Amino acid sequence: MARPLFLSLSLCLILLFHGCLARSRTAQYQSQNACQLNRLEAREPDHKHECEGGLLESWDPNHEEFQCAGVALLRLTIQPNGLHLPSYTNAPQLVHVIRGRGVLGTIFPGCAETFEESQRGLGGGGQPGSQRDRHQKLHHIREGDIIALPAGLAYWSYNDGDQPLVTVNLVHVSNSDNQLDLEPRRFYLAGNPHDEFPQSRIQQGQGRRSEERQRRREEEKEQQGLPNNIFSGFSVRYIQEAFNVDSETARRIQNQNDFRGSIIRVKDRLDLVRPPRSRQEQEHEMRRQESRQAEREHSRRQSSRDNGLEETVCTMRLRENIGDPARADVFSPQAGRLSTVNGYNLPILNWLQLSAERGFLYSNAMYSPHYNINAHAIIYVIRGRARCQVVDDFGRSVFDGELRQGQALTVPQNFAIVKQAENEGFEWVSFKTNDRAKVNQLAGRISYIWALPEDVVANAYQISREQARRLKYNRQEASLFSTSHQSIRPAVTA
Repeated sequence: MARPLFLSLSLCLILLFHGCLARSRTAQYQSQNACQLNRLEAREPDHKHECEGGLLESWDPNHEEFQCAGVALLRLTIQPNGLHLPSYTNAPQLVHVIRGRGVLGTIFPGCAETFEESQRGLGGGGQPGSQRDRHQKLHHIREGDIIALPAGLAYWSYNDGDQPLVTVNLVHVSNSDNQLDLEPRRFYLAGNPHDEFPQSRIQQGQGRRSEERQRRREEEKEQQGLPNNIFSGFSVRYIQEAFNVDSETARRIQNQNDFRGSIIRVKDRLDLVRPPRSRQEQEHEMRRQESRQAEREHSRRQSSRDNGLEETVCTMRLRENIGDPARADVFSPQAGRLSTVNGYNLPILNWLQLSAERGFLYSNAMYSPHYNINAHAIIYVIRGRARCQVVDDFGRSVFDGELRQGQALTVPQNFAIVKQAENEGFEWVSFKTNDRAKVNQLAGRISYIWALPEDVVANAYQISREQARRLKYNRQEASLFSTSHQSIRPAVTA
């Protein structure tokens, strides 16, 4: 009896494994099939939701380019004293702070509440029985920060500055940590928020019944104020028992009559337990991070294997600033600068399998023609304008146009791209779907053309040896080029 039972269990496990493998291959095939793109578009947000304390904008994730890259994109504008309510997503996020400053709080399960109120701050002089406020670590965030948020990690953000806090969030829905589907989902833990991606469930081929259900749900939500946070689905009795509170408090948690949206305005100011922020402390923190980063990179050179003690989950760094000009990885006084963040200088990105690049091109400067070897790239324009061309594997130009502030352009893996700034310059951030994204330059000192023998160049392009030499060595810069003329505009056909 034991042997047949063992064989049956083994067979079940094998079938289960092959089923998972087949599902993985099907998802991979669908993702690859979505990349049969004849044309790319520079897109602006498709949906906007006004909230009491800010604005939420999202791009439709069903656009072919986003389906190809397996991502969703949204932009948050939090007004001064605005609070983006606690929530989590089904896939990892990269958040880039475009403007402003604020506070970000994360909730790692099982980690200690290391920020706590002092006895002096308590009413009644800190008498026995009084409870001090404790919470997990808070992160000061500012313009230029990249913030890495794992799938399912609850977080909130607050604008404690005097200008709007603007962030662009990339949700990597095709990441292996997302076990649901390729639909971006945000789970709110408070409030009565809007659906951030209202069309995603309708357009994924779920039929008329799904469309009717979604429309009914939106109508009910508008007419009755249908709650949309996690606790609204539980009965009041269970909430009472779980938190040991009265029924009135339990109903408040469900936010049944809350119409402020997902970004609310705080009364007065948030009273948070946090270290003070000063310019001297910011500079000290930056120097300390640079020192830690250099030590970490040195240790990685010594050994290719992590020892498991480098960082713990509770204390790992979640952010890196790539907007500071002094931190540039590539710099040209005539052309501009580039800064990158990846799994080497922000180790949590090894887990999320994401990275980012921020660049600034001076007036009429050019970023060398290049392609991403192992990643899709989602470019968001921070400010300025540029002419851009993208070429696919058939040598066709699938994008030839202008990129301007607030637009997003997806560049699939291996598609070649070139950018040239307009007179006012061009600044962008590029999210990449690999923690160690690699770029191959097609022109310049570190390019493919420099690596070829002159005879190969001459024969490949049917030019003389002298022409091949000029083709190789005329451009001495690495990747950012200064130019003597304005960007080339596409010809207009009648």
